[in-house]
Amino acid sequence: MTLGQMAVRGNLAYRLYRVVTLVAAPLIYLHLHWRRLRGLEHPTRWPERFGRPSSPRPPGPLLWFHAVSLGEGLAAIPVIKHCVGRHPDFVVLMTTTTTSAFEVIKDQLPNVVIYQLAPLDSPLAVDAFLAYWKPVAVLLMESELWPNLIISATEKGITVALLNARMSSRSFKRWSGPIALPLISFMLSKLSLIVPLSTVEAIRFQLLHASPSTINFAGDLKYAVGDFDILEKEGMKIKDLQLQLAERPTWMAASLHKGEEEVMLWVHLELIKSYPDLILILVTRHPQHGQQIALALKSQGLNVALRSRNEIISSCTNIYVVDTLGELRMLYRVTPIAVIGGSFLPGLAGHNLSEAAAAGCAVLTGPYVGHFSNMLVEMLQSDRLSIMQVGGNIELVEALKQLLGEVKVLKARQEAARRAFSAVSNGVVHRVWNLVSNFVLEIAHRKLDGG
Repeated sequence: MTLGQMAVRGNLAYRLYRVVTLVAAPLIYLHLHWRRLRGLEHPTRWPERFGRPSSPRPPGPLLWFHAVSLGEGLAAIPVIKHCVGRHPDFVVLMTTTTTSAFEVIKDQLPNVVIYQLAPLDSPLAVDAFLAYWKPVAVLLMESELWPNLIISATEKGITVALLNARMSSRSFKRWSGPIALPLISFMLSKLSLIVPLSTVEAIRFQLLHASPSTINFAGDLKYAVGDFDILEKEGMKIKDLQLQLAERPTWMAASLHKGEEEVMLWVHLELIKSYPDLILILVTRHPQHGQQIALALKSQGLNVALRSRNEIISSCTNIYVVDTLGELRMLYRVTPIAVIGGSFLPGLAGHNLSEAAAAGCAVLTGPYVGHFSNMLVEMLQSDRLSIMQVGGNIELVEALKQLLGEVKVLKARQEAARRAFSAVSNGVVHRVWNLVSNFVLEIAHRKLDGG
């Protein structure tokens, strides 16, 4: 099939997708209300998901940054701050999809940035959103490939780019099918810039018929997430926790998915046989999961403190369950050892390793790193001691025993993590912004000037 034939089929596939999502609008509306009743949508700002704004649109050219969830949103913030500093003439709008991202990110954006919930990929919602905000460019994060959003925007003369572009093997197989390929090819042809996370992703995008001229490398923006300044409020939290821990030996299991807590609790019970004063800081991905774990552990007679209830870590506490959002980077400053979850059960795909490395933790991860395999390779290439990857709970116990029992080994791992983070994160925001300037803002400026 020629590219011209693919484009025709892609256009037809999109028109069919648009009709289906238009007809399904009432069902989508009901589904969102069902999510709202379950607490999965914002209780008061949910109408923004239908393209109904809750803020005035200031005059001037507007750049729209969009990320689906918390991790992608945090990765976008350094670029947004760079944009605000370099281009005060632009109005900056940011959207995310999930409520958890909204609650954390709203307090971390510059005051001049407008923050809304993203519209659903329904023609009515997307068209209403674009008609009101009138962006000159859309900067999507990672894997936010939505047909109505991308194609409607470009049909209105809006430049669209994909930053930190991710294409997992599972997504690639799904998009490579005979039905989906014309649509993804058509969508990718509309993008002015694709900044992939790695060479592997770049190849996958090209195999899906993205133009090689749009693909440019800059590095992983999730490295920039770890490079942040401690605010006064966060500094006070760190000191408070340090006082509560009272220099007890400590390790943290972060970003745990359901099922992984069983691995970490088994490991902890093994460790306290050798280190009876040891405390585990257990951080779940979702608050409800943390509360369920704390309740279960307390029913078993274990001494557990729960962060959301401001329970104090006493001398008897050996497990501190963190069920709050947006505190992970601060917590990394409290613990010398961080085990990164999302990596100890099949089917999981890892989490950001660089945040813990930036804070100077000795960093460990499980075997299932998925999306973060390239980050793991880059950090190990920079310093082979920077990350410890273990095969399961037995290896994790042995690795933690070594770190807890040998101060020199712990210090060497912490210093290696800092060095590797510094090496791989250096200049990534500037490189990304240079690409945005050359491939997005230049086009936007020409359109504004009538060129």
